[in-house]
Amino acid sequence: MDAKPLLQQYQHRVEQHLKTVLNQSGDAEKVRLAMQYSLFNGGKRVRPVLVYMANQLLDGNLADADAAACAIECIHSYSLVHDDLPAMDDDALRRGKPTCHIAFDEATAILAGDGLQSLAFQLLAADSALSSDIRLKMVQILARDSGYQGMVGGQSIDLCNEGQQISIEQLELMHRHKTGALINASIEMGALSSTHASDTDLQALLTYARAIGLAFQVKDDILDIESNTETLGKPQGSDLLHEKSTYPALLGMSGAKQKLANLNAQAHASIDCFNDAAAPLHWLADYIVERQY
Repeated sequence: MDAKPLLQQYQHRVEQHLKTVLNQSGDAEKVRLAMQYSLFNGGKRVRPVLVYMANQLLDGNLADADAAACAIECIHSYSLVHDDLPAMDDDALRRGKPTCHIAFDEATAILAGDGLQSLAFQLLAADSALSSDIRLKMVQILARDSGYQGMVGGQSIDLCNEGQQISIEQLELMHRHKTGALINASIEMGALSSTHASDTDLQALLTYARAIGLAFQVKDDILDIESNTETLGKPQGSDLLHEKSTYPALLGMSGAKQKLANLNAQAHASIDCFNDAAAPLHWLADYIVERQY
């Protein structure tokens, strides 16, 4: 199955909803423009696409998934704005464009990230399409997986280990938090938005999410070595520059590619129980490991 048209449909859908939210002018116009700049700079929208795909796999209504799709992209975008700051990864390019603190200034970038984070929870809380119980559960999931038990915790582990050699187990722990947690949240919120996900459905989908979440990072590590700045849209070789442990560094390039293939196989196997209905998720797993940026 070629799910690329579906990918584009979901990308367009979440972007239209985000534009509606951020086109509303306010008193703090500069920070709104910085938030807008960071949200609409060419992202692949993998996380909101996962929200929609999980919703549709379980016969949900797409409209019930819109708030979760927008919220997860706001959190992801905020994390990138903060990751790029001088105190973190100190990057000047993101998706081929100046990073937020370069395009605006450092203080505005910090506030833009803060604004995107709070907007995510506002969108979930204000969504009248779902029951209050489901909205509360989504807020809990997103707070957990974006906070110190998830993405923030992974970023902290990453920063604490710069310039140090860590084990493959520690590396996996870091990335299951830093990258994997938001992938898990995307799948879990998408399933919840369908309103009738069983425990068995959720278990299969979370196994899939764990596999593709780690695969996403392994592929990033490989691309950081094999690609170039123009294709990546960010500085190639930044992992080496910051002396970060990566899968190629610990396993060798052939070992990292084998790890990627194993994770892809795990992702496919985990959703075989859904039969043909899971075709879009199978396609997305391959998209993640075959992408060039």
